[in-house]
Amino acid sequence: MWSVNGKLAEEKIEENSVTEKTEKKKIERVQTGVRLEKNVLKVMKALAAHLEIGLGDLIEGIVLHSFEGKAPFSPETLEFIEAMRKAYGLELTAADSHKLEE
Repeated sequence: MWSVNGKLAEEKIEENSVTEKTEKKKIERVQTGVRLEKNVLKVMKALAAHLEIGLGDLIEGIVLHSFEGKAPFSPETLEFIEAMRKAYGLELTAADSHKLEE
């Protein structure tokens, strides 16, 4: 889950009262051209800057959380997102996601 200060909230695995840290995984990234609605992108860029991460890292985090049915954002981060939605005039919701037309 993303926290308001820009750091990933570490998921800790407790086993016999001992906390284990997860190891970093080596990956390969590829460049992609993704088209997004302009206000969605503005909010995402503002969020990435707020969290002090890259836009690609933000997208990866959102997708990986979603693939597992987990919420990617803390309540504090959701408050920031709502403020950015208002600031950038983002009125689209999840219900609109399959109804968009250019």
